[in-house]
Order: sequence, then C-alpha cells, then structure tokens
Amino acid sequence: MALWKTTIEGMDRKLTIVFFDAGGGHRSAAEALKSVLENQEQPWRVELLNLQELLDKLDIVRKATGIRIQDAYNLILRKGWTRLTPQLLPLMQGVIRMHHRQTVKMLQEYWQQNPTDMVLSVIPHFNRAMADSIRKTTPRTAFVTLLTDFADYPPHFWIERQQQYLICGTERAEQQAFEHGHDREHVFLASGMIMKPKFYQKTSVNRVEERRKLGLDPDIPVGIVLFGGHGSSTMLDIVNRINAASIKVQLVLICGKNTKLQSAIKKLKTRYPIFVEGFTQNVDHYMALSDFFIGKPGPGSISEALQFHLPVIVECNGRTLPQERYNAQWVTEKHVGIVLKSFRHIIEGVEQLLDPATFAELRKNAGAYTNRALFEISQFLDVIASRQRSAQGREEVLADR
Repeated sequence: MALWKTTIEGMDRKLTIVFFDAGGGHRSAAEALKSVLENQEQPWRVELLNLQELLDKLDIVRKATGIRIQDAYNLILRKGWTRLTPQLLPLMQGVIRMHHRQTVKMLQEYWQQNPTDMVLSVIPHFNRAMADSIRKTTPRTAFVTLLTDFADYPPHFWIERQQQYLICGTERAEQQAFEHGHDREHVFLASGMIMKPKFYQKTSVNRVEERRKLGLDPDIPVGIVLFGGHGSSTMLDIVNRINAASIKVQLVLICGKNTKLQSAIKKLKTRYPIFVEGFTQNVDHYMALSDFFIGKPGPGSISEALQFHLPVIVECNGRTLPQERYNAQWVTEKHVGIVLKSFRHIIEGVEQLLDPATFAELRKNAGAYTNRALFEISQFLDVIASRQRSAQGREEVLADR
C-alpha cells in the first residue's frame, strides 16, 4: 500500500517494460515507449527488463548448444529457415510450460527486489507467468500486454484468459481479446503498431535532389526493398528478376548487417539505377524517397511503409512466420498493397502495382492510414493507472465493511 501511495498518487509513477531480443520489434517498441513516456507532462519512471537475461539459467537450449533461445530464433530468421516455425512453436511453448513454476518464482524475486506500479509486456509466450508472478507478489501492480503483432496466434501466444489489461493495434486483435473473455474496461484499441518516434515526424524532403544524391533518376518509380536487420538472399533474387524483365523501376535495397549480401548486390549490373545500403538508422529517410515497399509481411515494416503512404508488396506462404500470416490478409482487406504467393512472381506484382489505376487506389488507401499508436498508448497507460486505483479503492472499502 505504501508503494502505491508514494508513486502513483505522488505522480512519481514507475513502469517496468518487459522485452526480449527475439526479432527486433520488441526492443524497438520498449525503447520507443520509454522515450515518449519519460518526456510527457506527467512522466513515468521507466525501467526496461530484458526477460531473456533474467531467465538465462532456465534456457535449456543455451545449456545444450551454447545459444540462447532468442539467438536461435534470430538465426532461423537470418537463414530463412522459417518454414520450420509452425512445428517448432508448440515445442517451444511446451518447454515454457514445463518451466512455468520456476519462471514465476524468478519473476517474483525480481518484483520483490524491484517493486513497480505497472508492468507492460511487449512480448508473447510469457504473459501467463508474468501475470501469476504479479498476482502472488504485488497484486496492486497493474499488468498490461501490448501486442506488437497485428493479431494473436492462439493458443498461448499473446492473449491468455487471465485478469489483465490488453492493448491491441487492429480490430482483429481486439476481437480476439473479447473472445478470450476480456471486457471493454480491460481492452484498448490503438490505431496501429508502435513505431520509433522518428516515423511519426515525417520531415519533408526534396525527393528530386535527394534521389539524385543516391544516383537515382528522379522521374523513375522507386521501390524500397527491406527484409529486416539481417537482410535476405531473396533480395538478390528480386533484383535479378526485375532486371531481367527490364521493368522501368529503381530499387533502394537495405541489406542490414548482411555485408555479404550487400557486396553481392553492389556487383550487379542493372538496366536502371539501384542504391544499396547496409545497416542504417535512416530507413525513414529512404522511405520518404520511395514510391512503394517490397519485403516480408512484418508488422513493423508494413506499418512504417504505410506511415510514408507507400503501397506494399509482400509474400505469404509456408515460409511466412505463423504470427505474420494475418498481416498479409490485413494488407488485402485494407487494399494497401499486393500479396504474392512467392517473390518468384515479383515481376507480375510490380507490374500490377504500377498500373496507373491500381497504384492510384493503393496509394490513396495507404495515404488514408493514420497511426498515432505511440502517443495513444501513453494515454492508455494513464487510464489504466486510474482504473487500477479505483478498483483497489473499491476493494478496500469492501474489506473495511
């Protein structure tokens, strides 16, 4: 009781954001929220908790191979072995269930040593353990899960049947929360996925001048090709196919940390100019110079492209991560891009997208997309803190009777 009064009522509110580094989106979401929440009128004191580091001693994959679970997942992404994920996912969830009690115990110890007013999870799989540990240790602490995917991939991925708050970025995820028994008081709908603050600024650029600086023709359409922080060999295939078909289009290719891929693409001789970049913090700048996006249907990539009004070309097949398959369906439903069965059909995809009537419609729909999630979530957390206080107040009144 003393903790709650000194923090929430004194406006020195502490928030613990739980993330891990399996994929890049979870850490990115945590850091983006931290930067905004600490600079608002009534700031939160934000602490980031890397759950992988806390639970390292339970990581049986690391014990057997020397590789952390999150690093094994990132290796699968980097090597393109994603066709295995539907089979590996139940195995991983089974391991998590086996270690549930130990996970809860370790989290309880952490909350005892690091009390907090609110816990915000931006990760899947461990939300039941986090809720259990909070309920047993500091039941006054509010527990919130922010889905960083367009939808849940049940069972036991994002949404659990338990007392907590949920923040969803699509109507589909919101409906899934209701189907799991959560009520309107505990479910919040944001206007999209959370992105880095710079993607909300959208500073104006001189596209003609900036394209020329990259060696691009200002008058030829530009597609930005992006496959995450480690790139993908699919990018090389996309360049070769487009070049062989002599489509009048230029490409900006972001290869991430894959220097071998970057070198291989730079050696290609193409009919129309291309610009090849490695790992960069300026993806927003390159998107501002582009006309459309080509890449995997990741929630972050799609959201960032649409923030710059770029229609997207993505693929959806057996290699697509299970939790990202709904993203492709969402692209089709919202008419903001084209979904291919395989990037082997990239020629048809680009030709279809660049058809004047089709491009005008997709561009219009992409332009109508508005995402203010980063700032909406800070407001949601204020509302949750208020509701948590009210609920506790009612409990105390009933207890005193």
